[in-house]
Amino acid sequence: MKVQESLGALGDRRFAWYFTARTVSTAGSVMVPVALAFAVLHIDQSAGALAQVLGVRTLALVVFLLIGGVVADRFSRIVVLQVSHVLTCLTQAVAAGLIISGHATLTQLTVIEGVNGAVSAFTMPAMMGVVPLVVDRSRLQQANALLSFSRSGLSIIGPAVAGLLVVGVGPGWALAVDAFTYAVAIVCLARVGLPHRWEEARTGRHSMVRELREGWGEFSSREWLWVIVLAFGLTNAIHTGVIGVLGPLIAKSTDAIGEAGWGLVLSAEAVGTVLMTVVMLRLRLRHPLRAGMVAICVLAVPMVLLGVAPALVPVAVGFFLAGAAVEVFGVGWNTALHEHVPVSVLSRVSSYDALGSFVAIPIGTFLYGWLATTVDVETLMVVSAAVYVAISLGALLSRSVRDLGRSSVDPGATEADAPRAGAAATTDGAATRS
Repeated sequence: MKVQESLGALGDRRFAWYFTARTVSTAGSVMVPVALAFAVLHIDQSAGALAQVLGVRTLALVVFLLIGGVVADRFSRIVVLQVSHVLTCLTQAVAAGLIISGHATLTQLTVIEGVNGAVSAFTMPAMMGVVPLVVDRSRLQQANALLSFSRSGLSIIGPAVAGLLVVGVGPGWALAVDAFTYAVAIVCLARVGLPHRWEEARTGRHSMVRELREGWGEFSSREWLWVIVLAFGLTNAIHTGVIGVLGPLIAKSTDAIGEAGWGLVLSAEAVGTVLMTVVMLRLRLRHPLRAGMVAICVLAVPMVLLGVAPALVPVAVGFFLAGAAVEVFGVGWNTALHEHVPVSVLSRVSSYDALGSFVAIPIGTFLYGWLATTVDVETLMVVSAAVYVAISLGALLSRSVRDLGRSSVDPGATEADAPRAGAAATTDGAATRS
């Protein structure tokens, strides 16, 4: 496949503006994990404090996810994204001001991140539902790979810059940049051009409970979908506890890594993702979930290395490999959803996906915050990695996961936001599904 063909999804004006909005907002967001982690640790140097902030954020996300899915399917997904971005911009600006001024407290950051988690519950389902409406079906894998490429490319620079900002001027400035990028993204989203759906929302919709039941029916009827979500419900709890809670703590207490080094480690992960994205732009996954679940086992590598060899170079190599693995799964999973789930219920289905995948994360976050004080860290990391691999490979016992292939047939009917996905032809006239 030629480079021009790999980038063909950008030929659609709507996708180009959506891609720009996502890229701009991501430019700030990639710095937030590093900035927030060390902002909390500067206030309270304990795993429990970081677990509290991250756990409350995820808990709020989980609580509002199903509502977010219904809202994204009821109204224009672009409008939902714009409103969500306004709220995120404001909360990040407040957090930045408190941290920069030196007045931030653990309680304040916990509340702010709780609000951000609730907002994300509306953002995520809306984002999942936009892509099939702004790009031709033949280019869904390309579009997902391009979005991942922009996110991962920025993730190479973002964490490293955040680490330098933390050391140089403090973590608040990274959050200030994030707030600004969301403001710019709001303007870009206005150029996407999907029509509003207020009239349909008032006259042509069922109750929220009925729409939730419809979404659940679509979700539960697909074995490959709920099996993967069940697996990730468990593995995400492990990953968040090991990488999100113990990772920064180990980095801060280890001279061989340090705060700036942790940013470089996360950047190495992004390099792996970017390089794999180039491959994914050209390679067609015949069985996206089979490839994705085998690849995701590689995430156990940095877990082990953080436990047994907490030094910058080996840990960075482990994260590099993990980044490549995440890209294989991410593109395969998003493409499977876009190809096999009707666009009219896609946001609701994705909200059930996110709910199942994230529901155990607060438990994992708080659990690892406690385990860090009671269990040998090296042993904890190695055991966690082994369990992670066992769960991931266990999902392949389902034949529907192993054998799910690609589909060129639209799984559902039209959506009011846009014409049928196949009718949204790109401007250069290409019409092959990747």
